[in-house]
Amino acid sequence: MFCSITIDQAVPDFTAPATGGDFTLSALQGKKVVLFFYPKDATPGCTRENAAFRDLYGDFEKANAVVVGISRDSVASHDRFKSRLELPFVLVSDASEAVCQMFDVIKAKKMYGREVRGIERSTFLIDAKGVLRQQWRAAKAPPENGDGTHHVHEVLAAVQAL
Repeated sequence: MFCSITIDQAVPDFTAPATGGDFTLSALQGKKVVLFFYPKDATPGCTRENAAFRDLYGDFEKANAVVVGISRDSVASHDRFKSRLELPFVLVSDASEAVCQMFDVIKAKKMYGREVRGIERSTFLIDAKGVLRQQWRAAKAPPENGDGTHHVHEVLAAVQAL
């Protein structure tokens, strides 16, 4: 199912299991969509990133945008993570890596000196017509102290400008 999605092209529709039931991208037609891919539930960087999207969620909503998190974790893991962090947005489970491959976010990474396959933290902004307008690849997790601008703020600014 690999396809190279590029800026200014329509994003293919997909359906995947998620918190609250199956998620289908085309069901969000008419809204801006922020898809953010993160490596793993309940890890420090991913927790900070999800919390940053949570904390700015009201601003995304005001800009007519829906935020969706995606990782390879199970729906059960997502349910626990979402509940613990009180996340107001859907978390998609991509255990099959089909959506990850569509967006080309599975990369070789080094972990404890070994090479492993994992999700490269990436965010994609899709306009209300389903066209990819911007992407942030190899994004860094928000800083531990929570201060300063990070890619979640950049994504929000892009959503507001769209």
